[in-house]
Amino acid sequence: MTQTVRGVISRAKAQPVEVVDIVIPDPGPGEVVVDIQACGVCHTDLHYREGGINDEFPFLLGHEAAGVVESVGPGVTNVEPGDFVVLNWRAVCGQCRACKRGRPHLCFDTFNATQKMTLTDGTELTPALGIGAFADKTLVHEGQCTKVDPAADPAAAGLLGCGVMAGLGAAINTGAVNRDDTVAVIGCGGVGDAAIAGARLVGAKQIIAVDMDNRKLDWARDFGATHTINARDLDPVKTIQDLTDGFGVDVVIDAVGRPETWKQAFYARDLAGTVVLVGVPTPDMTLEMPLIDFFSRGGSLKSSWYGDCLPERDFPTLISLYLQGRFPLDKFVSERIGLDQIEDAFHKMHAGEVLRSVVVL
Repeated sequence: MTQTVRGVISRAKAQPVEVVDIVIPDPGPGEVVVDIQACGVCHTDLHYREGGINDEFPFLLGHEAAGVVESVGPGVTNVEPGDFVVLNWRAVCGQCRACKRGRPHLCFDTFNATQKMTLTDGTELTPALGIGAFADKTLVHEGQCTKVDPAADPAAAGLLGCGVMAGLGAAINTGAVNRDDTVAVIGCGGVGDAAIAGARLVGAKQIIAVDMDNRKLDWARDFGATHTINARDLDPVKTIQDLTDGFGVDVVIDAVGRPETWKQAFYARDLAGTVVLVGVPTPDMTLEMPLIDFFSRGGSLKSSWYGDCLPERDFPTLISLYLQGRFPLDKFVSERIGLDQIEDAFHKMHAGEVLRSVVVL
């Protein structure tokens, strides 16, 4: 049997999204149907709508989600109906070269559901990041479901599925920020503020937030920034150095992903410091710098994919910290909206008016 539910799709590049009926098949081997309770509106969904990921339209958008397992297919062992889960797009395979070398957080061959969700006329849909959660229900691989404490607010919990985990993981996992470290975060939207919150969580002694929007700098202070720099008014590199006795910080996280912000991150770090790129550049962006600077300054230059997270390890821990009041996950929820308000949410996100709009179902 199949079931028909509401979902939000993008039919063509840069066209407004639509709420339509979609068909969900019964779960096959290794698959799970999840009743979606909440899904964040992420920049990645906008990239899909704009054709910035690929051209496999129509897309079923949404991926930053939490819900309850409705049904499972043959062979599913890690979840069962009634489990509260956060969805993730890194379903670790256990067999690729990264997994076999003990680095499952870098899995190169993650799983998705085998069957396709469709429109009512049979047109196959491409689910965003293999999830497609702007819908009443979705079909995913069992490895994309991470069971967490059901006491968590779904609107907050689902944000671990992408943006919050990307930022926090960039600080804690990729950047290895530790107690007494000095940290700078360039770009204070949802991902950057998650990096700030992560740095605060592990005890960084100084957290410097950089942005060109005073509203975002206010958000950054709320998440734990000890100092803020408006890059319209001050040179970020010099100001960061001035705040750190002329040395620069131990770790700089670039949550923007542009050549100019990456250069700022590179020169704002201390000798042998670390740069973490978590903001996503576009394919046309290039970087030109003196090679001697790379050699003479030492340290580490890293990119962070999904915060180098391992969902089954990180999600339950972060939900526990949130429920203990030690991690302010709920502060990332700016507003709660319906499926028919997603297009408006894209505009608010692009204008920097919200950290996260969350679709509640």
